[in-house]
Amino acid sequence: MTASQDIITLSNPVLLEKIDKLRDANIGQHVPLPQLVVVGDQSSGKSSLLESLSGIPFPQDQSLCTRYATQITSRRDISNSVEFADILKKANERMGVRANVSTGNGTVFSEDVLKIEVCGPNEDYLTIIDVPGIFRTTMQGTTKDDMAMVRDLVKRYIKDGRTIILAVLPSNVDIATQEILELAEEYDKNGERTLGVLTKPDLGKKRPLNLGYFLVRNRGPNGDLEGPSELDKIFRKQPWADLPRDRVGIVALKEQLRSLLVEITRREFPTLIQDVSNQIRECKRELNSLGPPRQDEREQRSFLSSIAEAFQDRTRAALTADYNANSGFNEGELRLITHVVNITDVFSADFHESAHSRHFEKLEPAEPPEEVETPDDSDDKAGLMVNELRELLEKARVDDVAPEELAELADIISLEKISMPVPCDNFGEWINSVYLQSRGLDLGTFNANFLITAFAEQSRKWGDITKIYMRRIIIALHRFIAAALRSVCSEEQVRSKVWTAILESLKEGYKKAVDQAILLVEVEQRKQPYTLNKQFAQALSKARGYRVAETLRPKARKDTKQFGGTQFVINLDDIAKAVEVKSNVEQLQEEIHDILHAYYSLAADRFIDNVFQLAVDYCLLRCPSSPLKVFTQVWVIDLEAEQLEQIVGETRSAKRRRQGYVKKIADLTNALKILRT
Repeated sequence: MTASQDIITLSNPVLLEKIDKLRDANIGQHVPLPQLVVVGDQSSGKSSLLESLSGIPFPQDQSLCTRYATQITSRRDISNSVEFADILKKANERMGVRANVSTGNGTVFSEDVLKIEVCGPNEDYLTIIDVPGIFRTTMQGTTKDDMAMVRDLVKRYIKDGRTIILAVLPSNVDIATQEILELAEEYDKNGERTLGVLTKPDLGKKRPLNLGYFLVRNRGPNGDLEGPSELDKIFRKQPWADLPRDRVGIVALKEQLRSLLVEITRREFPTLIQDVSNQIRECKRELNSLGPPRQDEREQRSFLSSIAEAFQDRTRAALTADYNANSGFNEGELRLITHVVNITDVFSADFHESAHSRHFEKLEPAEPPEEVETPDDSDDKAGLMVNELRELLEKARVDDVAPEELAELADIISLEKISMPVPCDNFGEWINSVYLQSRGLDLGTFNANFLITAFAEQSRKWGDITKIYMRRIIIALHRFIAAALRSVCSEEQVRSKVWTAILESLKEGYKKAVDQAILLVEVEQRKQPYTLNKQFAQALSKARGYRVAETLRPKARKDTKQFGGTQFVINLDDIAKAVEVKSNVEQLQEEIHDILHAYYSLAADRFIDNVFQLAVDYCLLRCPSSPLKVFTQVWVIDLEAEQLEQIVGETRSAKRRRQGYVKKIADLTNALKILRT
């Protein structure tokens, strides 16, 4: 035995055995393994070559041709053994393959693999995979589908760069035109891993292969089982005697095959470890993408509970404007409290601007021409900010309801276009007309019911403007809940089922808030106007004082000496006469105006606060039945097992994928252990 042979046969069985362990563990379905694959036509002499290499009597006649891939492993052991008794017959039965190609039931070819192991003290470590022979015309019992299946099977085995292709070629045909070489060239462009074996000796033209060709003599169809040495004797005679000794005969071929298998295994070993590691990482990534396992009720409840907890965390951060808590808040719809505040500010501005039916009189004394003050631009700044907020609402599209939102919210909020007419300027005329049509035997007073009627008319647009406000708030809240759910639950199917499960409860919460807002409108418009707020008396006194001052203003005269500056003074007798010039009707109209104005201003501010505090902040955002508190861990705990399964139970497809990834990770982890030990 030469030094190189010693390296191959003694130093490398452990390395080759690792590859065989991987192959036995079916790791080849995950990552390509170094291997020798024998390919050729059905009539090329493949079976005879395998018999010569392995010592196993493969069937020679056409009816018993190779029907499936066969893995033949030989290894050195102290005892002789070969698992081959009735193997082919039993294998055919197990795979459902016909015993005879032309007769019987079952398929002609199978994609299963038959594994044969040969052990003995004289065996050298070698694994060869044989695949069915290619055929180009259908024979009795075969079809074009069989032909295509065999070609696909051959391609699947030879396509990987870790496969040595052992192309068996009959020398009695033109080798340059052999289809198996064309097929090999498709995947091995430069012939770097294709070894040609000529089974019927001849020295005709051949295709160049980097691994070259071997010339072998196989046992004839009816010959005795001669050993390789006996078969190789022919090459000691002419015309074969002058050929290189390392390129002829079974013994030389076996040595070359072992050498090639060791070489490719050594070369690919580092990348094989890397491929297995990469596959493990990829499988874990895919497994993680499926989320935590939820095969049983405990796993399902834990899975959904974690989503609900994350949802509530997102809600708490959104209500406190803690937008740094998670990068997901970059999505505009998740900035909930900001939207609520902006919408509420616009509601307040719109309310003060146009919620009244008619403008009240301006009861503010004109500044004396001589006293010119620096203009106060605070109102202008406030107006600019409100305009910016309106632009933000337009960008947020809170007035544009998507079709799916329309379907979900149509019975909760008013979706029709609500027009908001501009307040009229004829307040005095209106008061006069109503008063003249409803006055009784009053003497310096007016009927209290008149104030109820007047306030109801002045506040008749409150309902519509409140509907617009509540619609905007609910749309913003509805979109937040959907966006928050998307941000914490990546699996669309689960998210959709959770949404369906909580939708009715969400709508109930929205409806309670709308009902609360409607109640507040009705309370303000139907009750007897009344307030304990001291500002009412102050405002009314201020209005009365203004009217007296305006009556006296024409009679006021300047005094620049007595008071050290320009002051207006009046005669006390003029004060008494000032209140005598107005009729009872005029005084009553002014009194009605001033009382209504003072009360309306307080009621409007109170109403805006109440709608926000009671209908929005409490009902929609804070109370125990708030829509934001529908999807909680408590809700998950209260779900029945059947509901839980329906919402988060994995589909059959997902279960198969998960089981497949778990199995593959286990297989590859075991493969990595084999490779590294």
